[in-house]
Amino acid sequence: MPVTDRVQVDEARVGVFICHCGSNIAGFLDVPELMQYVQTLPQVAFAQENMYTCADTGRAEIVKGITEHNLNRVVVASCTPRTHEPLFRATCQEAGLNPYLFEFVNIRDQCSWVHMEERELATEKAKDLLRMGVARSVLLEPEDTIGVEVVPQALVIGAGMAGLTAALNLAERGFEVKLVERESEMGGLLRAVHRLYPTGEDAQAFVGAKVDAVRRHPNIEVLVDAKVRDVSGFVGNYEIVVAQGERELG
Repeated sequence: MPVTDRVQVDEARVGVFICHCGSNIAGFLDVPELMQYVQTLPQVAFAQENMYTCADTGRAEIVKGITEHNLNRVVVASCTPRTHEPLFRATCQEAGLNPYLFEFVNIRDQCSWVHMEERELATEKAKDLLRMGVARSVLLEPEDTIGVEVVPQALVIGAGMAGLTAALNLAERGFEVKLVERESEMGGLLRAVHRLYPTGEDAQAFVGAKVDAVRRHPNIEVLVDAKVRDVSGFVGNYEIVVAQGERELG
């Protein structure tokens, strides 16, 4: 979706949708009081409460609110963004609103569930969360979703059994792997173990076989006596500096 014209702060029209989440929220704080409060906040043009905002009916109300009230910011106060933020962003997009002009206020996990015995205090805290969410929404700007090419390389820090296994698994999938170990030998703490429980297998033979497999794999470069010095960049394209003795590798 292309970036729309930027909306000035004084032009913001915020819609707030407060979810009951059945009794998960409404059972522990006063939703009608929140409704009254949120309508007093600057630049809130519309507010509505729903039993289940994530349901088809609740999402339809968001679309309706955006179109009928010319909303250019949406705040949903409900459960958790971990599972529901993508859903509500998509709902905004369905209504023609840039999905990044959306703000999520978690009044379940961060409020009702942690203040089950304190209804009045939970309600006051929810007001604070809503006020902050509305204020932040006014400052949001439309953004584009872009695709970024992922560099097929990986850095594994630590050459204990977990690191050795991770390096081999990544290498078998075609990734170029750099395995960084601060000690002079690979194998980690298992190098000090005699036999493995419960099989009684020789621990040194087990570790040795894994280390040999790592050393032989063409996609793995091992850096011992090395430490990560700096990390920059972003997911899919990190730039990492590794110090090995007196030299630095990037």
